[in-house]
Amino acid sequence: MRTSRPLFPVISAGLLSIALSTSLAACSSPATSQDTSTPGSTVATTASAAPQLTLTDGWVKATDEDMTSMFGVLTNGTGADIVLESATSESAGMVELHETTTDPSGSSTMRQVEGGFTVPAGGHLALEPGGDHIMLMELREPIEPGGEVAVELVTSTGETIPVTVVAKDYSGAQEDYDMHESEH
Repeated sequence: MRTSRPLFPVISAGLLSIALSTSLAACSSPATSQDTSTPGSTVATTASAAPQLTLTDGWVKATDEDMTSMFGVLTNGTGADIVLESATSESAGMVELHETTTDPSGSSTMRQVEGGFTVPAGGHLALEPGGDHIMLMELREPIEPGGEVAVELVTSTGETIPVTVVAKDYSGAQEDYDMHESEH
């Protein structure tokens, strides 16, 4: 009895998945893909698969209060500055870009940044406790450690970049919040 052999070699499911993902990404307009090498990292790509703006090591402070902060490292993979103009999240009624300032007495205050965060061409911007960060306010429910929060970053290039970050316990960066600065 003669057995027939397929004309094409067998492709493993993993390789087929990679091939299909690559093909589909090349056919679509701006898309995102999860960076599985670092939890909480999301990579934004365009049809040419060149990264525009990425967030790595993204995380948010777990809380049972009505506001929290999001951190990570923004990287600009282009030859031009990109401004992170705003952000939105279904988890929060309001999202603002904040900076932290320290007065001569050493007291820290966080306030809304007008004009957004500039991520330099080919460079990075750290969003970190005690510095620049994304503030999620009017939270719809507590954010538990290990939970995930979806946020959309809106840039000066017109892109909306979806990212998902993990919640961590963190008790540092207890700045005062200057409510008057955000009421513009």
